[in-house]
Formats: sequence, structure tokens, C-alpha cells
Amino acid sequence: MKRRNFIKSAALGGVLPTVVNGLSLQAVAATPMLQALANAAVNTDHVLVIIQMGGGNDGLNMVLPLDQYSKLSVARANILVPDTKALKLNGVTGTGLHPAMTEMQTLFNAGKLRILQGVSYPQPDFSHFRATDIWMTGSDSTQVLTTGWAGRYLNAEFANYPVGYPNATMTDPLAIQLGTVVSETFQGPVGPMGIALTNPTSVYNIANNITDPAPAGYGGHELTFIRNVERQAAAYSGVVSQAFLKGSNAVTYPAKSALAAQLQLVARLVKGGFKTRIYMVGFGSFDTHSSQVDAADHTTGRHAALLAELSTSVGAFQSDIEKLGVQDRVIGMTFSEFGRRIKSNDSLGTDHGAAEPMFVFGTKVKGGMLGTNPVIPAAATSNDNVAMQYDFRSVYASILQNWFCVPTAELNTVLLKNYQSLPILTSTCGTGAGESGSDEYFNNVAAGKPVISSYPNPFTSSTTIDFETQGGHTMVQIFDAQGQIVAVPVDGFYDAGKYKVRYEGDRLPTGLYYIRLQNGAVQQVKSLVKVR
Repeated sequence: MKRRNFIKSAALGGVLPTVVNGLSLQAVAATPMLQALANAAVNTDHVLVIIQMGGGNDGLNMVLPLDQYSKLSVARANILVPDTKALKLNGVTGTGLHPAMTEMQTLFNAGKLRILQGVSYPQPDFSHFRATDIWMTGSDSTQVLTTGWAGRYLNAEFANYPVGYPNATMTDPLAIQLGTVVSETFQGPVGPMGIALTNPTSVYNIANNITDPAPAGYGGHELTFIRNVERQAAAYSGVVSQAFLKGSNAVTYPAKSALAAQLQLVARLVKGGFKTRIYMVGFGSFDTHSSQVDAADHTTGRHAALLAELSTSVGAFQSDIEKLGVQDRVIGMTFSEFGRRIKSNDSLGTDHGAAEPMFVFGTKVKGGMLGTNPVIPAAATSNDNVAMQYDFRSVYASILQNWFCVPTAELNTVLLKNYQSLPILTSTCGTGAGESGSDEYFNNVAAGKPVISSYPNPFTSSTTIDFETQGGHTMVQIFDAQGQIVAVPVDGFYDAGKYKVRYEGDRLPTGLYYIRLQNGAVQQVKSLVKVR
């Protein structure tokens, strides 16, 4: 590589080696979005920690739908956790957590954990690579985007980046990813909106200006030059090490856990005074096609170990930031690129599926469960999936708007569509979307108020869909059991009231379908069966 090209790539987001406390670290440089967050008039110190559960997590083995166990005992008898082992959740009937997740149970029962049921998107893709692209870019499944959802926001706020960054106003990296490459989430329209720091050396070497010597002989001089350029280009290495040395941890984290080590570093940097707003960490793999459980004890096995690592790591992290006194600044969010199928396979595992539960945790999170347990067919096939209740981009929209105070007009530009805002946080930016009063609508099923139904059901050729709207934009979608959208009978603006629409489904194959109503913040999903 020519020297001028190396310098150019480093300035625009090249990979720069360094480590913090033995972990490879990537810092997304002081970016337009994050600069805006740092200088915002309100909520200037809010932090989001994103936990990626790579590989596709089996949500039915994590958040247990106890009221569906008679059907699950048929669909996945060879892997099903006994209902007597499920961890009970305060205020929620018929739902439990995997027995390995005691720390998550504690957070839920303390009102610091929000479970979001059935998170996915229309037309789900079951490829690891493509599904990850969709989650990180915020695209539709039929749309290929070259920018990440955060990268578009960065560009909208400060189109001139990287010119003028870092500067005296913002010297810190404003987003940090622990790993080996800059996340696609932060990809901007002209390149990555940051840099990656990835060498397995110690942060103390950076703090004390210690450099590994280059080997003598062929390539040694060039290697020395590259390392010097890296140090010059890594404008944030010094402040990373300073924050690390200034910060501290107040609890002991689980040993030999990659996730715990990453979260331990995040807590220390937050305590060290970093202005960083977004951290991204990850672990896995959750791709449990086989040996998901131990045959002799379904509460143990590969998946149980992963869930235990998630639970103990998050539990230690939350305890740490509370003892450090920074708990009201930080919320966390989990995601995986997809869920798993309802029916298990013959290898004590599960195959790629659609919707999954997500966790959002923290002292400013509205505790409880959003949505309902998934509906399990009486005779699930290998193609049946958990139905979508919430679009994952609604989660992004809610956090950006209510945690980082992104204006609605700009939010719609960043996410490319207008997504419903969800009651996830107790502290918002005044939009009303996350305030406590809206829960009565989101919990319409629990409150005994159905807002969508169909008759006849089962149907042979056509059915009438009855729905109730509070007014405003209202949409009714019909999905098949694989999560593919087959029709949108309603998509428009309505006055508040009750309506009927006739749906002609004579060309549909027989089988199980789902009808989904979305009306502003309200959603509800019901099963629909087509027969001969």
C-alpha cells in the first residue's frame, strides 16, 4: 500500500491496532450523529449499549411461553425445558425465563428489564449474512442498502465528516465497538464513520507510549512506518487509555466470559468520564442446529450456557454501573439476526426462523413485557415460524427518539419510513410514546380488549376482518406461517372507530396465517386459518 493511500484510509476509517485491558477495541470516531448527541440541549449524557447475540437465538427457549406448553410439548419434545423449571416473572402470567437466566429474572422483577415479544420484519431472510445486513442497515428484506441506520443519521447531522474531527469541543470517540471491524451499523454514504482498533496489546502500552519493536530485516522499516502512522492517525487512543485509567469497576465480573469482559470495559469507560454515546459488543454463536440441549437434561447444553453468559454478564454490568453511580445514563439492548423455528429438528436443535424476543434493560427502562406470548400451532411443521408482533426498526426509532431525542422529521429520514414508537422507556423526550399512560393500549390483549378479529375463521375463500382504530394511520397485514407477507388489506388514515374489510383469500394455499393490526403505538396479532 502506498503511504498516501494508507494515510487516507486511516483518516476515513482504517483499522488501527490497539487494545484496552487485553481486548481488541474499535472506536467509531467523533462522528456527526454522536457529535450532535454530545451537544444536544437535553439528555446529553445518555448511553446505549448494544449486545449482538450472533447466530440466531432460539427465543422460545429463552422466553418460555408457558401457556403454550401443551403445543410446544408436541413441537419440540426433544429440547423443551420443563415448565416446572421456568423462572417466574412478577406481574406476568403464563411467561417465564430459561432457568439459566436468574440475573435477568432479578432485573425483570425489579422493573429494570423490558421483554419485547415477536420482533422481526416482513419477509424475513434466513441467511446469517443477509439477515445481519438487514438488522444493521435497517432495510426492508427486498432492499439492499450500503449505509447503516446510524450511519445515515450521522450523515444527516454532519455531512462534512470527517473534516474537522476530532476537535476541541469533542475529543472523545463517540461510539465504540468491541471486536475486529467497524459495524455496518455505522457505515455512512461515503465510507465508515469511524475507525477500528484491533491489536491484542494492553491499553497500558498506549498510556505509557510503549510500542512493540518491529522485526529487523525485510519489511521492518515499513512496519515501523505503518505503526507510526497508526499512532498519529489513532487520535482517540490517548483519550481511550486516559478514561480507562481514570475509570474503575465496583463488582467482580464472571471469569472466562468474552461478553463479561467487554461489558466490564464499557462500565469502566463510562465511569472514566467518556462522552461516548453508543457501545456495541457481541458474543455467540447461537446457531444451534444440533446439540442445543443435553439429551438427559434439557435445562443444560450449548444454548443454556450462552443464556447463562448473557444473564450473568448483564447482571454484573447493571450492578456495576449502579454501584458506580452512572446507572441513569445507561440502557442496554440485545438482538440476534433472527430467531429459530417453532418445531425442533432430530439433532436436538432448531433451524433458522423469524421473530424473536429482545431485551432492553436499565433503570430508565419501563419494566415488564411488551406484546404477548407467540401463538403455537397445534401441529407445527418444520416451516412454521413465530409471528411478528413488532418491527425491529420500531425499537430503533423508539430509542433514538426517546433516549437520544432525535426529532421526528429527521428520524423518518434516517429510518426511511415512519415506524411506530413503543413504550420502552420511563424517561422520554416529551413525545409521549414512552410514557406510562400508553401502556394501557399496548396491553390491550391482557386488558381483554381485542382490536382485530375475522369471521369466518377458519375460512375457505373469503373472510371479513373487523378492526378498531384510535384514528390516524392504520395498517392490517396478513402473514403466512413462514413470516412472509401475503396481503395488506388496510393501509391508510382513518377516523377513530370500528371498521370492516372483506378479504378474498381464495388463491391462498390452505394453512395457518396471521393477521396483524398496527395503529400508531398499538399492535395486535391473531391467527387465521385457511381450509379447503
